[in-house]
Amino acid sequence: MPPMTRRSALATLLASVALPSVALAQTAGEPFSFDTLKARMQARAQAPDTPPPPLDNFLQNLTYDDYRNIYFRPEAARWSDTPLPFHVSSFHPGWLFKEPVQIFEVTDGTARPLTFTTDDFEYRNDVGTRVPDHAELSGIAGLKLTYPLNDPMKFDEVVTFLGASYFRALGRGNSYGLSARGLAINTWLQGPEEFPRFSAFWLEKPAATDTSLTVYAALDSASLTGAYKFTISPGDDTTMDVEATLYFRDSVPQLGLGPLTSMFYFAEHSERHFDDFRRQVHDSEALKIIRKDGEVLLRPLNNPPRVSSSYFNEPDMAQFGLIQRDRTYEDYQDAGARYHDRPSVMIEPLNDWGAGTVRLVEIPADLEIDDNIVAFWVPETPPQAGETRSYAWRMHWGDLPPSGALAWVQGTLAGIGGPSGVPLDNPNLRKFVVDFQGGRLGTLAEDADVTPVVTASAGEIAGIVLHKVKDAAVPTWRLFIDIDGGDHDLIELTAHIADDTQKLSENWLFQWLRDDAPT
Repeated sequence: MPPMTRRSALATLLASVALPSVALAQTAGEPFSFDTLKARMQARAQAPDTPPPPLDNFLQNLTYDDYRNIYFRPEAARWSDTPLPFHVSSFHPGWLFKEPVQIFEVTDGTARPLTFTTDDFEYRNDVGTRVPDHAELSGIAGLKLTYPLNDPMKFDEVVTFLGASYFRALGRGNSYGLSARGLAINTWLQGPEEFPRFSAFWLEKPAATDTSLTVYAALDSASLTGAYKFTISPGDDTTMDVEATLYFRDSVPQLGLGPLTSMFYFAEHSERHFDDFRRQVHDSEALKIIRKDGEVLLRPLNNPPRVSSSYFNEPDMAQFGLIQRDRTYEDYQDAGARYHDRPSVMIEPLNDWGAGTVRLVEIPADLEIDDNIVAFWVPETPPQAGETRSYAWRMHWGDLPPSGALAWVQGTLAGIGGPSGVPLDNPNLRKFVVDFQGGRLGTLAEDADVTPVVTASAGEIAGIVLHKVKDAAVPTWRLFIDIDGGDHDLIELTAHIADDTQKLSENWLFQWLRDDAPT
C-alpha cells in the first residue's frame, strides 16, 4: 500500500462524505454478467439508498497514525501465484474508509467472492496488538491492479479504485496525479454536492495472454444507482473504455460525465502569491477540448482569487480533458513530486451524449495538497426521476503529446504590461505571452504571411506582436498581447495564428480573473 501523504489524506477526506448505501450481497457461485448487474441496479433504484452495516469494532477505531502503519503484503496479491498478467491488491478498511466495498472474481460467467483477512496485511508498531489474527474483513476500502507496465519482470501499479467513486490510472512512465470519478452530481452549485460511491466490484479473471482486464462496478448514491463496465488496457497510453447505465431515483439538477479532479497551484503565467523556489507546481496545466473537425482549444488553468466556473458550449466536441504539457524536470525543479511525470487524461465519448457543455471549476488553493480543479461534461437536459440513461466513453491516460498539422500552445507567460524594464504608468495593463510550436506553422520562415487573431471580452487590447524566435531549440512563434483591463474584474481572451486560408494553431483561451480591478 502506498504511504498516505497529506494530499491523499485530503482526497480521501473528500471521498469519505459519500452517502451510505448497502453493499451488494452475492452468494458463492452465482451467475454474473453485465446484464444481470444492470437488472440488479435497476431494481435497487426502486427503493431509497440505505447504509451498509458498520465495520467491525477494531476497524472503526483506527486512527490516521494507525492507518499509516498498515501495509498490504505484496505476496498476498490475488493471482500473484499464477502466470496471469494482472495482480489484485486491496486497501485496508477503517479510518476514513468506513463503508466496506465488496469484490468478486468472475470466471466463465460465475462470480465468487474475493475475501481478504488480517493475514494479508502487515500491522506495524502497536497496531498489530489490537488486530485479531486470521480475521476475515467484512469488505475492503478499495482495490489496486498491477501489471508489467514499465518492466516485463516487474508488476507496477496501473489502476487504483479508492474512496467514493474515485479512481486513478497510469500510462507508461507516469506517476500518480489527477483522479477521475464515476460520476459528479451537483458539483459547486448552491446546494450540497452528492458523492456517489462504488460499493462492489467484479473482476473478470483474465487469460495468461490477455493485455486487458474487465472490471464491473456497482454505483450507489442518494439520487441514483449505476452499473459500470471498465475495460482497462495498459500501455504508453493506458485506455479505459467505460460503459455506464444510470437509474435515477430523483431528478438531478446537474449531472457531470467523465469528471476529472486535479491540482493547479501555480505556473509561469500565474499571478502567484507563494514564495517558492520551484517554477511550477501542478498536476495538470490546461483544459483541452478537441472538436470533431480537428480544431483544438487549449485553456491554461488558474489558481483564482475566488471560485470560477466556466462553461464551454461545444456541440461538436470529440474529446475533452486535463493535460500536463510541460514534460521535463527543468519545468518544475521538483525531483520528489515529479510533476513532469503526471499523466494527462482525455475523455472521448463513444456513443451519442447529445447536446451539452464542458464545465471547468477552478477553486482557490493555499496549499499544493488541495485538489482545486474539476472538469466534466454536462448534458443539456438534466435527468429526471425514473429515467434511465446509458453513456460510454474512452479514457486516455498518459503523456499524450500534441501532434497533427496545428501548432500547439507550448506555454503561456504573463507579467506587467508595456515595454520590459520600463516603469509602468498604467496598473491595469498586463502582458500575456503565448508560445506556439510544431505543425505547419513551425516550418514557415520568419517572414511568412501569418496573422495573429486576438479577441478580448472586455477591456482594450493595447498591443499585439508576433514573431518567430530565432534562437529557440524547437521552432517557436511567440505572440505578445498587451491588454488594458480598465475596471473589469473578468476578461476572457482568445488567440490563434492563421494565414489567408486556414488556422495554423490551436485556439488559446485564457480567463483573466482580477482581484485588484479598480472599483
